[in-house]
Amino acid sequence: MDIVGSEPLRHNEYNAVTAAIDKVETADGRTLVRKRIGRVKPGSPDHWQTSDDPDHWNYWRREADVYASDALRSSLAGTGLEIPGATIEEDDDGITLWIDFVPGVAGTQFDLGDFQALARGLGRWQAQGPLDEPWCSTGFLRSYSASKPARYDLLDDDAAWTRPIVADCWPGMLRDGWRRLVANRERLLGIMESLPRTRCHLDVWSGNTSRRLDGSVALFDWSFTGDGTLGEDIGNVVPDGVFDLFWSAERIGELDEAVFAAYLDGLRLAGWDGDHREVRLGMTAACVKYAWLLPQMLEEAVDPVAKAYWRDVEPTLKYAARGKGMIRMVNWCDEALRLADQLGR
Repeated sequence: MDIVGSEPLRHNEYNAVTAAIDKVETADGRTLVRKRIGRVKPGSPDHWQTSDDPDHWNYWRREADVYASDALRSSLAGTGLEIPGATIEEDDDGITLWIDFVPGVAGTQFDLGDFQALARGLGRWQAQGPLDEPWCSTGFLRSYSASKPARYDLLDDDAAWTRPIVADCWPGMLRDGWRRLVANRERLLGIMESLPRTRCHLDVWSGNTSRRLDGSVALFDWSFTGDGTLGEDIGNVVPDGVFDLFWSAERIGELDEAVFAAYLDGLRLAGWDGDHREVRLGMTAACVKYAWLLPQMLEEAVDPVAKAYWRDVEPTLKYAARGKGMIRMVNWCDEALRLADQLGR
């Protein structure tokens, strides 16, 4: 392919699956996203290594298999969601994906209406139930969250909590709340595994979405796709937008309510007639995915990292926003435990 221009795109540089991503212009006037994936990437940390097991959350060739799947593409028809077209080139060292560039509003610029369109589309799609494909990940939430290195001992370290950026930016109630979330990790994971199963993208957040001018929402980075539960994907949409500073932390409650209502509406429109409390439970119990985040930030507070998803940010802004987001995760934990008791989960 004759490339006449290229621009590197921001991505998770730790994940060993992804060698590089850039937006390219071709001599024949097309705009594409070129994504190179493979088994090995020197320098990637242990918890981001690839797997050859199709069940594993970081199976190295899953995204190529997703783009080649007629079943997945057809399942998105009429939902308001889409997966871009792609050409797949495989060689001895890996795979290059040439993905159609989707013009429109990038997910990092979404307003509330855009998020509602995304959530409604997810509801329509996930009302169809599980996907039966050999490349589907299984047990994502448990294995992904357990893979994250975290100094949980810092939750009980007074010195860690009195560092200036922590003491100034986080409310005192967060410490006991996060201890409660961590203490209930196994129960929350068990709850998630007991809920009705469905097809999930498993990495839906601002950086992996774009909304066309016609209103449809494109989803990118399908590399974790597989088995999940109703509500699990929207349980990622809300906190990730705040944690990576793409949505105002002061408005997280508004986003929470709007996304849940739109998702439930999408499920109902597609014929799902289950108990809405189970959907809310799937959304809120998904907070367990982030159990590692607060300990990591306590560890980094010695020399605060001025980055949020690979871009420079002011550390105090980052800690304050994430503090508010983590309070919401504590609230979700408490809500999930109450709902689970009501539903006998």
